[in-house]
Amino acid sequence: MPPIPARPLLPLGEGPQVIVYHQTHYLPNSSQPVSILPLITNNTGITHVIIAAIHLNDPPGNVTLNNDNPDHEKFQTLWAEVAWLQASGVKVLGMLGGAAKGSFERLDGHDIQRFDSYYTPLRDTIRAHNFDGLDLDVEENMSLDGIIRLIDRLRTDFGSSFLITLAPVATALLPLQPHLSGFSYSTLERQRGDQIAWYNTQFYCGWGDASTTFWYDAILASGWKPKKVVMGLITNPALGAGYVPWEKMEGVLRTLRSRYPSFGGVMGWEYFCALPGGQVRPWEWVELMAGVLRTPMQVEQSPDASAVPVAQQRPPFGAPAMPAPQHPFPAESVMTLQELGFNQQQAVAALKMTGGDVEQAAGLLFAD
Repeated sequence: MPPIPARPLLPLGEGPQVIVYHQTHYLPNSSQPVSILPLITNNTGITHVIIAAIHLNDPPGNVTLNNDNPDHEKFQTLWAEVAWLQASGVKVLGMLGGAAKGSFERLDGHDIQRFDSYYTPLRDTIRAHNFDGLDLDVEENMSLDGIIRLIDRLRTDFGSSFLITLAPVATALLPLQPHLSGFSYSTLERQRGDQIAWYNTQFYCGWGDASTTFWYDAILASGWKPKKVVMGLITNPALGAGYVPWEKMEGVLRTLRSRYPSFGGVMGWEYFCALPGGQVRPWEWVELMAGVLRTPMQVEQSPDASAVPVAQQRPPFGAPAMPAPQHPFPAESVMTLQELGFNQQQAVAALKMTGGDVEQAAGLLFAD
């Protein structure tokens, strides 16, 4: 790939976000830390980094960053580099939850003393490591009252400048579609949208498709504002299904930015092996994204945008037929569940929740 030409970047705080999750802090099978400093030494255009993943374990007070205490010596380099990014104006958030379940179940329920016993150590961890915000990646059942209580408590404890984001799968922002979190995101947005900065929406692993604008358009057609919906991308096909090569992704992003001037931006899961640079130069992914999204607007459209009138490209309100996204499950597993009377989205959702076990997925679907 030729060098990425230098272009003036918008000031931080203006324009779409370019966000990366940073969960793999050491190269696989190595003692070499994955440095995030190149994100600022190369003037990549990064706006936010999300450090993953914080877990609340039993007994209360047992907080881990992935598998270790956040104060473990293995994280000394990470916290030092976080401070450098923040000094450069980049906002750094923590991520709570993710694929490892349990954190949100422990924060849910009516027992306020139980909530406090798990929440207080989380609050102290956020303070100790000076996070600018917290990303709530709810991939387990949680009540609407429970997520609202957590958001309200974070706002009370950390003030108006503290960033609160959520990380739903793309289907969670569409009407009557299966997802992972239990509560309704549209209801949450109506009740606490003024407290939520944006949604890091996962358009991959069978939950959405970033290879065209259709899914993003459908979400906005159902009532969401573009500034609240960040398009989540997978950065390397080794990390899961739904990777979109830059040659196609560039046109999609140019179209979205042209179509929606307040487009929320992109997030990438995850940083350490992001293409095209891979483990050697993962920051190049951010440079590519910022080259489209973090530069002054051009009076131009991508070929995709100019070929078809915008009004014809957008799906009708509430369009029921969504294109099938890529997913990691065998076609016969999905077909087995569809033959039982469930649609493709329901089948993929159930397989995701059961680790691909067809019998458990069928039981889950019939139970609903």
